[in-house]
Amino acid sequence: MNKFVLFAVCVVAIGCAYADEEKFTDKYDNVDLDEILKNDRLFNSYYKCLMDQGKCTAEGADLKKYLPEAIKTECAPCTEKQKEGAKKVVKFLTENKKDQWKNLMDKWDPEHKYREKYEARIQEIINS
Repeated sequence: MNKFVLFAVCVVAIGCAYADEEKFTDKYDNVDLDEILKNDRLFNSYYKCLMDQGKCTAEGADLKKYLPEAIKTECAPCTEKQKEGAKKVVKFLTENKKDQWKNLMDKWDPEHKYREKYEARIQEIINS
């Protein structure tokens, strides 16, 4: 099963290839994130991809490629559905996979630059 999961450091995107220079493509907007998040095998596959600890699917490789832009721009190129998916994943990770959340943040924001910038927004997502 070839699925795509969004992981986020702060506010990440289900982004992949650019459809144009302003927005990420919407071709992954209908991925069933709940299925991926509840399936340890699928979740761990994408987690390892993002952590450079395993192979990446084409979708996972796209996510890795565009994740820095999503983080840097507070997901500005994301569609509304991608932003909602990002919130869902952030909430899931902070509530259920705290170690993986910390590891992802350490990898994708080693200087804590964006954690501090998005701290209030992350708390808002966690408390929702």
